[in-house]
Amino acid sequence: MQERSEEQIISRLLDLENDGQAERRVQLTGERFLSLLHDPDNGRSYVLRHGTDPTEGAEIPEETEFYEYPTVDVAQRAFEQLLTESRRAGELVEEDSTEDIGDSETGGAEVRDLYADMDEDELTQDPAISEEEEP
Repeated sequence: MQERSEEQIISRLLDLENDGQAERRVQLTGERFLSLLHDPDNGRSYVLRHGTDPTEGAEIPEETEFYEYPTVDVAQRAFEQLLTESRRAGELVEEDSTEDIGDSETGGAEVRDLYADMDEDELTQDPAISEEEEP
């Protein structure tokens, strides 16, 4: 298996977090977050500390750092220690935070209601052509 670069690991961890895969996640002051993650692809556990990304995924947030652990138990103890230090320093804003997770933008097609009384979109219908017209 090929070793991943630090940037690849951080990118993978941010993807896991944005997909809601963080076991624990807390918000710190200054729009920073501390997360406990387990990567199912390699079986390793991580503690990730990062800020928000103003570039919407184009760059890794400044001052992002991670700590890699061989087991979930060791990572949980390290996460608890960092959480305790943050609490004592007055940096803890919210435990179990979902703030700034995932993409807040909604793009693409509008989803039609499952129980809509029409099966077809009005904008795609040509009023000159109708299946109900008889020749």
